[in-house]
Amino acid sequence: MNGLFSLSFPVQALLATLFTWSVTALGAALVVFTRRVRPTVMDAMLGFGAGVMLASSFWSLLAPSIDMATELGQLPWLVACAGFLCGGCILMVGDALLSRLLPATGASSSRKRCWMLITSITLHNIPEGLAVGVAFGALAFGTSEALLMGAWMLAIGIGLQNFPEGAAVSLPLRREGASRGAAFFLGQLSGAVEPIAGVLGALLAVTVRAVLPFMLSFAAGAMVAVVIAELVPESQRNPRCNLMTLSTLCGFAVMMVLDVALG
Repeated sequence: MNGLFSLSFPVQALLATLFTWSVTALGAALVVFTRRVRPTVMDAMLGFGAGVMLASSFWSLLAPSIDMATELGQLPWLVACAGFLCGGCILMVGDALLSRLLPATGASSSRKRCWMLITSITLHNIPEGLAVGVAFGALAFGTSEALLMGAWMLAIGIGLQNFPEGAAVSLPLRREGASRGAAFFLGQLSGAVEPIAGVLGALLAVTVRAVLPFMLSFAAGAMVAVVIAELVPESQRNPRCNLMTLSTLCGFAVMMVLDVALG
């Protein structure tokens, strides 16, 4: 842990988002070894990751946003609410634009769905990387073992749900006739934006403290929107929906216990 403290916060953000990217690549690599993965396992990982991300959105992002806004003399309720809603709404607008643009292409229906999936997951990885970066950048103004652990747990939670996302890109592409190498490359590429967004978020958080409370709540809103719109509905499609709900609750509980216990 002391070794992590010695690294600059952008470097820590880079390492954390490289980890989330590597988990995406690991999920995409399933296309090399198997044709089919048990849906229940993948959906349970999605559900668990969703729970971790929901808990992280409050304890690692919203709560620090409110505290920091108070310290800076800002209206904490206004900053947190505005940032949260902006983050969620911008993600929704991006999804709406994507759904309008891609159907205009001449690709086949199944191939179009594959490209929509790739683009959608790539876009969703941007706020996830940003959330990790901002969480590490916030440590520049209040370093503690609890805050550092919270930032890494946020990265771990995002990494867990990145595993099935990588497979969700590579396996359909393989079914559409892409080679195993091409399917893996495109699958892992969907997570390549996270290190870029992570470092950018950390640099902005460190250099522009006045907007950090807004950025933290913005990242929380974007992440909650991803959970509500994508992760929870996808996991709940599984026939064993009660097990998926339990996975989500367990993910939330694990993150909550770690944050509260360490805090």
